[in-house]
Amino acid sequence: MVSGSLRLAVDIGGTFTDTVLMSGAEDIIASTKTLTTHQNPADGAMEGALRIMTQTGHSLGQMTGFIHGTTLVTNALIERRGATVATVTTEGFRDILEIAYERRYSQYDINLNKPDLLVPRERSFTIRERMSAKGDVLIDMEDASLHALLAELESCEVAAISVCLMHSYANAEHERRLRDFLANHRPAMAVSISSEVSPEAREFDRLCTTVANAYVQPLTERYLKRFVEQFTAEGLTCPILMMTAGGGMCTIQTASRFPIRLVESGPAGGAILAARISERAGLAEVLSFDVGGTTAKLCLIDNAQPQNSRQFEIAREARFIKGSGMPVRIPVIEMIEIGAGGGSIADVDHLGRLTVGPKSAGSEPGPAAFGKGGTEPTVTDSDIVLGFIVPDTFAEGKLSIDPDASRAALRRDICGKLDVDEVGAADGISRIVDESMASAGRMHAVESGKDLGTRTMIAFGGNGPLHASRVARSAGIPRIVIPPNPGVGSAVGFLFAPVSFEIVRSRYTLLDGMDVQNINQLLDDMISEAESVVAQGAGDAETVIRRSAFMRYNGQGHEIEITLQNTPLDEDSFGPLIDAFETEYQKQFSRPVPGMQIEILNWAVRVMTVADKTGASTPSNILRTISIDETRPIVCDLDGQTKNASFVSRETLETGDRVCGPALITEPQTTTFVSADFSAHVDEFSNLVLVQDQKGVA
Repeated sequence: MVSGSLRLAVDIGGTFTDTVLMSGAEDIIASTKTLTTHQNPADGAMEGALRIMTQTGHSLGQMTGFIHGTTLVTNALIERRGATVATVTTEGFRDILEIAYERRYSQYDINLNKPDLLVPRERSFTIRERMSAKGDVLIDMEDASLHALLAELESCEVAAISVCLMHSYANAEHERRLRDFLANHRPAMAVSISSEVSPEAREFDRLCTTVANAYVQPLTERYLKRFVEQFTAEGLTCPILMMTAGGGMCTIQTASRFPIRLVESGPAGGAILAARISERAGLAEVLSFDVGGTTAKLCLIDNAQPQNSRQFEIAREARFIKGSGMPVRIPVIEMIEIGAGGGSIADVDHLGRLTVGPKSAGSEPGPAAFGKGGTEPTVTDSDIVLGFIVPDTFAEGKLSIDPDASRAALRRDICGKLDVDEVGAADGISRIVDESMASAGRMHAVESGKDLGTRTMIAFGGNGPLHASRVARSAGIPRIVIPPNPGVGSAVGFLFAPVSFEIVRSRYTLLDGMDVQNINQLLDDMISEAESVVAQGAGDAETVIRRSAFMRYNGQGHEIEITLQNTPLDEDSFGPLIDAFETEYQKQFSRPVPGMQIEILNWAVRVMTVADKTGASTPSNILRTISIDETRPIVCDLDGQTKNASFVSRETLETGDRVCGPALITEPQTTTFVSADFSAHVDEFSNLVLVQDQKGVA
């Protein structure tokens, strides 16, 4: 990164919009949080950007980089606020969405609700054509079929079309021809074709991904156009890059074509930050813990690499049951996300049980204490009553807090129903939400065959540092790292992300008998396409290429991703490839299967700019415990008793300073709560490191 360059990052969440200004490679010179403006999210982003410009004496015209992540796509899919979509499939395959996986996601649930896949049968159309699995034309697409389809589409008022023809991943000629025909005859209609959005085998997943892309495309195009116009009008001249779900960046143009790649872009930034911190601190096993106002996101990171996935489910009917949502096949950083954040609403259900979330007060109307119209008690209201949030230091002092409103909300909705006082209600809410987050972490680790007990938690987000020690204790994690500027952690992560683009294509072959020349040509074509996309956002920056193959034993239903060398494949490549596959297979399933043929279904290429290497450092063991004169009363999370917690500003702490819990370490956008059984010290990278090394209860 050029010395003296100024880059701005904006992360629009469900409750707050985070803005960060960085100079050079890693010098964060200003950050701020503003309430998200849901009617036009760009307004809240502009407020934060102009606030930072005023604080630093800079102007938007001086920015050399701008990275943006948003929850718009995720929220539009969850809240069903996208365009009216129709699907076009090959004749005979009208019911792909209805048939789905041909199974129930919960076998014995008689009240099971099927996932809403956005397109009812009456808007599912077909066209006469057919490709073979090898890409040969079996039935040509005739002009008469195209005009007949156009007449059918006119019978229902649709704004977007999702095209998914059989085996188009092998030959996209018919899909491209249909797209061009619709563009000529109905230019206002958004068209997404599966051979561009998700060119992989498995037609149900491919169609769902294309439908989701078409559903949010008009909304995303309008939003991004308005966003760019507003910032350009204020003097911004550099291009705006968009954060993607896979942890990279792409241009506005690419994001407008493939908005489905923006799903979960904000949380991806947090995982990038946690990976960078783990690399710098030499941490091999990490749990990223990102808690905002609406959700908590947890991600496993090994050797500074976040866990990745090729599939993601949107809007699950049953939150923790796979198959109950809409599947999309895009490159994503794999994480678990639950409705547990500062704005999560507490209530008592019809069985008299205290519940928290997943419904959130968001920024509008917000927690009761915000005085923005919210009346229901939230996690933030509970933290205020327990003393963990100090009103005069909250949100940089730009958002007034009313503790009386928090207590009133707890009395009205919780206390009477459970026969407890405000403190008892707040303590119950706090314990439930902390256990929910700890349970989500344990479940995510078990599903991945990993253990939390050996990991370090890296906590950030507006509420992550506040709940970290309580969640870590419940999850069995003995060590926590709180980075600098944790309240805007995801936005900071944006600034360390590479410009990248990943392409996955299906080309089935047995390893024995592979047409090596054909596969090498496929990989070269994919690299050229990905490089052209990356060049739009990275210019002449140095890039690296990662190639991989998705392999399995002949007849199996799922694949394992195996990294390829960046050299052309030949017969000498087969032996190392077999060894790599069987080693990874043994890790996941205990043993390889001898005598089985190996097949490859998909090939992947990722081109990305080269990241700055930080290098691990040897931590200093010289600590000095300091005494803090200023205190605040809190309700201890261990014994429920009122205690005085040390109260100190983080900016006054120096490397090696150690503070014993209970303590509240404040900074402009968040507070780190150090439980009574933890201590906190500042390491050589200005991280706060919390260690469970105190007795806790006297």
